Amino acid sequence: MAGKKFSDPILVRPVRSRRERRRFITFPWRLYGADPHWVPPLIGERLRFFDPARNPFFAANPHQLFLAYRGQQVVGRIAAIHNLAHNRYHQDRAGFFGFLEAINEASVFQALLDTAQAWLRACGCDRMLGPMNPSTNDEVGFLLEGYDRPPCFLMPYNPPYYIERMEALGYAKAKDLYAYYLDEATLAVSPKLERVCAALAQRYPLQLRPVELRRFQEELEIVRDIYNNAWARNWGFVPMTPQEFDFVARDFKRLVHPQLALIGQYQGKAVGFLLALPNYNEVLIRLRSGRLFPLGLFKFLWHRRRIRGIRVITLGIKREYQALGFGALFYREVIQRARQAGFTWAELSWVLEDNTLMNKAAQLLGARLYKRYRIYETAL
Repeated sequence: MAGKKFSDPILVRPVRSRRERRRFITFPWRLYGADPHWVPPLIGERLRFFDPARNPFFAANPHQLFLAYRGQQVVGRIAAIHNLAHNRYHQDRAGFFGFLEAINEASVFQALLDTAQAWLRACGCDRMLGPMNPSTNDEVGFLLEGYDRPPCFLMPYNPPYYIERMEALGYAKAKDLYAYYLDEATLAVSPKLERVCAALAQRYPLQLRPVELRRFQEELEIVRDIYNNAWARNWGFVPMTPQEFDFVARDFKRLVHPQLALIGQYQGKAVGFLLALPNYNEVLIRLRSGRLFPLGLFKFLWHRRRIRGIRVITLGIKREYQALGFGALFYREVIQRARQAGFTWAELSWVLEDNTLMNKAAQLLGARLYKRYRIYETAL
C-alpha cells in the first residue's frame, strides 16, 4: 500500500491473461501471509483447477474472474459464475459468486460484489448466492464460527471481517453449513452407538467394504450413481457429469486412504458410499510457498506420515434407503478403521443445517458442532 493514497479509486478489471490468472491465484498470500491458521493452496493445483481446458466445470459454465486494483496494487478478487447445470436442474435463474478475497475495506468488497452482480445480471440471473468455489460440489461458504484452529482439508477459511462486510452490505443468509468434531476421547464408539448399530445391523444387514483401487473405474461408476441419487433433493445440489467426476476423482485416487473409502451393499445392491481423507492440511500448512518443488515434496512426504486427523467428506445413501439408519453404521465403521490406522480425531463436514438425518447421526456419535459456515444471497 506504500505510496498510495487511501482515497485512490478501486478499479475492478476482468482477468484476461495467464499472468492475471496467476495474480488471481496468488493474491491470498498477500492477504494471509502472517495468519497461522491459513493453509496455503498448491499453486500448481490451482493453475490446473482454474484452466477451462482441464476443468470440465469451467469449460461448461460461463464465468469471469475479476481483480480489484488500487493503482497497480491488487486489493481483492472475485469470480462470477453462471452455473447452467444448477439452473437447469432446479429450474432457476440463480447466479453465483466465488473465490472472494479482499482487504478489510468496505469499498473493495462493494466494488467486487457489484461487479459480479452486474455480470450475472447481464446473463439473465435474478439473484446471486455465494461463496461457491465454484459449486456445492466444491468448497462453499464463509467461515462464521470456529476461528480457533485451522480449517480441515478442502474446507474454506477467511478472516472474521468477511462476515461483517457481507452483512453491512445487506447480504442475507441463504444457508448455514455445519462441521462436527470428534476428539480422541469421543472417537471411541459409544455404548449407545453400539446398541443402535447392533439393532440396525440385525434388522438391516448392511455389508461395508473398502473401495478397491485396482478396480478404480468400476468403483467410480458405483460411487457416481450413489452420489447423484443420494443428494438429488438436497439444497443447492447439482449432479456431476462423468467428466467432472473423473476430474475430481483423479486427485482423490492419489490422496485416498485404502481403509477410509467405503461402499455399503444391502440385499446385493450398492446403496451407500462414505469417503474420508487424511487431513492433509496438517502438512500443507507447513508449505508456506504453495510449491511442492524443490523441497516441498520432501516436507510433504515426511509430514504426511504424522497426520492425525481425518475429514469425513461425503456420506451418501440412496434416497430409498435413507430412513433405515445406515448413516450410523457407516460412521461407526469409519471411526473404527480410523482408530486402527492411528488417527486420533475427525471432522464430519459439511452438513446442511436442516439435514436432520445427518445431524442426528453426528450427534449420536457424540460429535461436537465446532465450526459453522454461511452462504449469502441477494436479489439482482
